[in-house]
Amino acid sequence: MQEVDLIVIGSGQGGVPLAVDQAEQGKQVVIFEKGSWGGSCINYGCTPSKAFLASAHAAQQVSAAGQLGVKADPQVQFSEIMDRVRGIIESWSEGVEGRLAHENLTRVEAAAAFQESRVVSGGGETYRAEKVVINTGKSPFIPPVEGLEDVPYLTYETFWDLAEQPETMLILGGGYTGVELGQAVARLGTEVHIFERNGRLVHREEEAVSEVLAEALREDGAVLHFHTSAARVEQRGGAVRLETGDGEVFRGDALLVATGRKPNTRALKVDAGGVKLDDRGHIKVDGRLQTTAEGVYAIGDVTGQPAFTHVSWEDYRRLSSIFEGGSRTKGDRVLAYAFFTDPQVGRVGLTAEQAGQAGLSPRTETLPLDQVARALEVGKTRGFYRMVVDQETDRILGATLVGPEAAELVHILVAHINHDGTWQDLHQSMHIHPAYAEALPTLAGTFNSE
Repeated sequence: MQEVDLIVIGSGQGGVPLAVDQAEQGKQVVIFEKGSWGGSCINYGCTPSKAFLASAHAAQQVSAAGQLGVKADPQVQFSEIMDRVRGIIESWSEGVEGRLAHENLTRVEAAAAFQESRVVSGGGETYRAEKVVINTGKSPFIPPVEGLEDVPYLTYETFWDLAEQPETMLILGGGYTGVELGQAVARLGTEVHIFERNGRLVHREEEAVSEVLAEALREDGAVLHFHTSAARVEQRGGAVRLETGDGEVFRGDALLVATGRKPNTRALKVDAGGVKLDDRGHIKVDGRLQTTAEGVYAIGDVTGQPAFTHVSWEDYRRLSSIFEGGSRTKGDRVLAYAFFTDPQVGRVGLTAEQAGQAGLSPRTETLPLDQVARALEVGKTRGFYRMVVDQETDRILGATLVGPEAAELVHILVAHINHDGTWQDLHQSMHIHPAYAEALPTLAGTFNSE
């Protein structure tokens, strides 16, 4: 058994910088990774999906240029698109390995498992550390559909292995992954069917968001099946046959399972380490990211936090502060996120419903995108900007932005909310004309009238 200062399990976007920082401070660090270095984001999450979406959105922009008086016909080269995506994955993963090349840092390419408190084994080696940090993330949840185990289905992890463009793709799940990839392959020319057991896409979002995205996907040619789930699937002659619970039958060249994620905790043998899980398999942590075992911490979505790379990154910054005696805690920053459909969706803070449930007095105002000068000029008027404020204090509580560059615009609201800004603060700001952001002070000004 080797004695070290820190063990990090998982090389995601929180674990890697933490391991590197600690090594640079002279600590002896061991980092375990059973898969590809860099974790989910780099290898099959944010990086490849957004690179793939860039190609799909470019194809649509060429097709739609006619409304601006420019006639064009995109020629999709699917193999070139996928080669580019895989090249970006490889480059980023190599970059992570380069960051981890430190004399105080040992890499172990194997699954890790607890032997006892703060004692971890893997790859034929056993280490004991003063601190252990779990950053194992999540993996695709596979629903119990009859015949699914015998069908070569895709998940967001294996989608990037596609060599040829499917003529028809069947997608189980209308959440963020299903919607992003579904719109992308539809824009590249694949016939797409999305099966969602709930009554709308991205059902955890506000209904207005679901409506806008459904309209956009239908315009792209995707067929949406709500209140529908797969009862059984099978492979016939190189195609996938899917039968729904209502008895309808669909056939496709590819099946993408996008029905959610599950925490990667099974292989850890957490009981041996004194680490307890909640009823959904997430690692229990307190406000300081410590598990039920002293000296053992967990960060990112394996703790049940939202599955976003920036949450894991922020957990790295929080834990670094905690290790230095700082006062940071889990959830001490307002949560913002986006998904990169067209139109994009940017979210921060609370919706009106959430604010009401929290005992606040919310007031909401909405500005349709067809009232935004920039949107009219570029021909992108599908969407809206919505803001929620507290009627008692005028503080901005949250916002939902649906439209071009919403993932960038939402950071304006992030800054205001983090500094307890009011709608008056935003209304008094001078934003550039005719930028999309110009509409945010306009939206804030609508709170000035009763």
